[in-house]
Amino acid sequence: MDHDEDNIIHRALELNKKWAQDIYQQQPEYFKKLSSGQAPEILWIGCSDSRVPETTILKLGPGDVFVLRNIANLVLASDLSAQCVIEYAVKHLKVKHVVLCGHTGCGGVKGALGDQSLGMLEAWLYEIRAIRQQNLAQLEPLQSEDERITKLVELNVQRGVSVLKSNHNIIAAVRDRGLQVHGLVFDIATGELRELNCNEDDTQQTQRKSVFEAIS
Repeated sequence: MDHDEDNIIHRALELNKKWAQDIYQQQPEYFKKLSSGQAPEILWIGCSDSRVPETTILKLGPGDVFVLRNIANLVLASDLSAQCVIEYAVKHLKVKHVVLCGHTGCGGVKGALGDQSLGMLEAWLYEIRAIRQQNLAQLEPLQSEDERITKLVELNVQRGVSVLKSNHNIIAAVRDRGLQVHGLVFDIATGELRELNCNEDDTQQTQRKSVFEAIS
């Protein structure tokens, strides 16, 4: 094992012990309560990027957020793992909010904007390349690469929110108990989140329900 890696893990384990001891001293019942079960109000679907730790940027703690993360925060109806997480969070944990969050400087989105083969990642990022193709008129006039990345990040989140709103468990939860679905972008340079407009008009909502609600 690499010595630097060994030192990092050793340090992480020591910091974990200190963290647990500090929490216990401040709140002696904290871990006992945590071990009794979870009741998060948020399902967070985000990118695997190490710079976007959901509980840190939300200033929340263990037990507050149910989490699904993957490269470029993709939401695919064909992704069995993701669909299982969504069903468990919405149907069994009964979260009140589903949050899909992208971020500035996303490496997956940057890769999908380029024209080089990405190996195994190519199949995973196909959906973002397709979104790029569908929105060339918005992307090509932008002057800088950062602007194009951010715009494609936003388009990817909006597309993902659309897929989420077509999920039969989410449709039922929105209808029956007011579940809310949000699309956010985290700006790494400022540390701030902003919410995107992912609203649908009445016609879009009606069409979506006519197609997907029948299987809920």
